[in-house]
Amino acid sequence: MIVRVLCVVGAGAVLACGDAPAPAPEPAAPERASVEAPVTEPPGPDRAALRTRANAIFGVLPDEAKSASNPVSEEKITLGRILYYEPRLSRDHDVSCNSCHPLDRFGADGEATSRGHRGQRGERNAPTVYNAALHVAQCWDGRAADVEELAKRSVLNPVEMVVPNEASVPEVLKSIPGYVPLFAAAFPDDEDPITTDNMARAIGAFERRLLTPSRFDAFLEGEDTALNDAEVEGLDAFFSAGCIQCHVGPTLGGISFQKLGRNEPYPTDDAGRFLVTGKEANRFFFKVPSLRNVAETGPWFHDGGVAGLPEAVHLMGRHQLGVDLSPDQVASIVAFLGSLTGEVDQVYIEQPRLPGSGPDTPAPDPS
Repeated sequence: MIVRVLCVVGAGAVLACGDAPAPAPEPAAPERASVEAPVTEPPGPDRAALRTRANAIFGVLPDEAKSASNPVSEEKITLGRILYYEPRLSRDHDVSCNSCHPLDRFGADGEATSRGHRGQRGERNAPTVYNAALHVAQCWDGRAADVEELAKRSVLNPVEMVVPNEASVPEVLKSIPGYVPLFAAAFPDDEDPITTDNMARAIGAFERRLLTPSRFDAFLEGEDTALNDAEVEGLDAFFSAGCIQCHVGPTLGGISFQKLGRNEPYPTDDAGRFLVTGKEANRFFFKVPSLRNVAETGPWFHDGGVAGLPEAVHLMGRHQLGVDLSPDQVASIVAFLGSLTGEVDQVYIEQPRLPGSGPDTPAPDPS
């Protein structure tokens, strides 16, 4: 430290002969430097321990959702990709699978409920198709056993694509000349390959590879820097809050049904899985949604009634866990959920050129 000493002499002062000089002023005491104790940041969560626990709870996201009843082939995928974008499977030629589940928007259209034939809307939010083939069942109430059954149901649904009956599907497809060789290649052992079931199998095969690994998977594989400090703290908060009571497995959900409002009743008139099984014990039960890509697939919940992810996290704490999560806890968990946003294979989902209509292809029917 530099100490500046200022000597001040009175201007014009004269010392008389024999006068004693005035005593020199006492030097100023040097200033004491203030020493602050070093601030020690509390240690963050143990990444290695979190990784070990997470691997045990979530496991590994596979490259394909395999099916013994519908083995995937490149020919099925090629056909299924085209059919996924095919609007002529709908009554008015204006709705395709991609209408409600747009692949370039993480498989969700951003609507509370989606538009079908003549602008009709269903009563439930359309969940993403990404990673859905790994789920225990399809739809919020599990009414479809797998993605193949869901593809068939959607085409015949009286609100969505509104094909009048199952026999109409092969009639439409056979009237489009370009589909004949595509179905023959995808189902070479079938005497009559163009059927409604094969249409659904082809779409299902395509969807079975709609999987989205994320930075979280890189973390699980041992890459410490794949998640930032906030996301690691959020994973720890996710565990501590009890979210893993429902959100487990490679898709962090989607593999069980749980009562909505398990700890605090949730305001809804939708009876959920009860409408499928007729069992009172299933009233207000819904399939636990996957959390993969959850930051990109709002609005949230079965009715699309929650517009913000922080609100969704807070409500789940209250209604499912009986915990009033603090704003800091909510923000921390939301940070972790952002790490579940995956990578979409843009080549795989690229919209193909559709085969041209034939002379017998039915015209759009807006009725």
